[in-house]
Amino acid sequence: MKAQIKTSKKRITIASLYLGIGPLEQELVDTLEETLRCLDSSDLHVSILLDYTRGSRGRNNSRTMLLPLLRRFPDNVRVSLFHTPHLRGLLRLLVPERFNETIGLQHMKIYLFDDNIILSGANLSDSYFTNRQDRYVLFQGCSELADFFSDLVGAVSEVSLQLQPDDTVQAEEGMEHPYEGDKTKYCEAASEKVMGVIEDARRRQYEKRSTNFQSERSASNIEPPDTWVYPLVQMKPFGIQIDELVTETLLTEAERGDQLYLTTGYFNLTQGYMDLLLGTRADYNILLAAPEVNGFFGAKGIAGAIPAAYVHIEHQFYNEVCRHGQQMRVKLREYYRDLWTFHAKGLWFYSAGADLPCLTLIGSPNFGYRSVHRDLEAQIALVTENEELQQQLHKEQQQLYNLSNAVSPATFQHPSRFVKLWVKLVTPLIKNFF
Repeated sequence: MKAQIKTSKKRITIASLYLGIGPLEQELVDTLEETLRCLDSSDLHVSILLDYTRGSRGRNNSRTMLLPLLRRFPDNVRVSLFHTPHLRGLLRLLVPERFNETIGLQHMKIYLFDDNIILSGANLSDSYFTNRQDRYVLFQGCSELADFFSDLVGAVSEVSLQLQPDDTVQAEEGMEHPYEGDKTKYCEAASEKVMGVIEDARRRQYEKRSTNFQSERSASNIEPPDTWVYPLVQMKPFGIQIDELVTETLLTEAERGDQLYLTTGYFNLTQGYMDLLLGTRADYNILLAAPEVNGFFGAKGIAGAIPAAYVHIEHQFYNEVCRHGQQMRVKLREYYRDLWTFHAKGLWFYSAGADLPCLTLIGSPNFGYRSVHRDLEAQIALVTENEELQQQLHKEQQQLYNLSNAVSPATFQHPSRFVKLWVKLVTPLIKNFF
């Protein structure tokens, strides 16, 4: 990322849940400052989109990390903080810091530098730069894809609160306030802006296809493309559910003999996804975090019980698989790597009889209730016939799954899988919030 920042000339667009406050994160901010300070960087514009609640947590936070940058370069830097419209009124006053993040978040992870773009599930925090396992894909020189995600982040930024040099925030002029204004009007305005970006991209692609079709008819030597990228957006608060529909279609259309490798750092599938997994004929290999590599392992207070809650959800799902007699078709594996945590999410699709994947999903969604219903998410479906790229995707999948152990009835007999009674009782009530 530092190398990409240093070579950027016109735009840097960053969307993440938050920016950490450690020395590695400071290096990233310093690199932004150095690049902006260059004499020929007056045309460089930096747009940063974070979540309001997560980015404002604590005395030192994402906002305080970025304020010096905003103060030094007010004409070049924009910091937007998305605030969910569902956290308002009495709820906003009563729910304490950290717990208020369960209501809804800006969860997209997009790192864009001119026409290069990194799509990931990783946040901008030291653990992701060191020992937190995630996935990353870098597209270089892809102006259309970069334009789309730049416009998408721009649309969400416009309906977000703008950080001011004095550490206050204010809504864009003429925009409904996310938690003080009319909720319906705000969501409609936000939906209109985001769908405008999506519809514009569709129109441009349609026009390009029409032009290309005419060109190909007159020039037989043009090589047909071998790789396609489909951006998928999920923003249920705004009534946008493209990613959910595509994921459901993938799970529904998978045939007998197809192999799907699905991974999530937080195994908490929606009931709809679970029903599809258990009701279709394809083979599933699901990779999830062992409790020791869950990001909440060892946390203080109630958060420390979250890994046990995920164990309980995993155990319930495994029992359901066994009850349906599907354990040969739906297999669970737990990722474990000493001194590491696990945050990877996505899917690899292998057609029946194929040794290499032809499709992968990569981005921010976790396939859980929050990803589908509460948070703002974005990922891509990457479809390819390019054997070299297929080999890379296959290698990525193998490297993750090779650091895992198969789940069996014995897994849940281990002392580390013991779940206290109160956690079992509370989990059904709170599972839609984490």
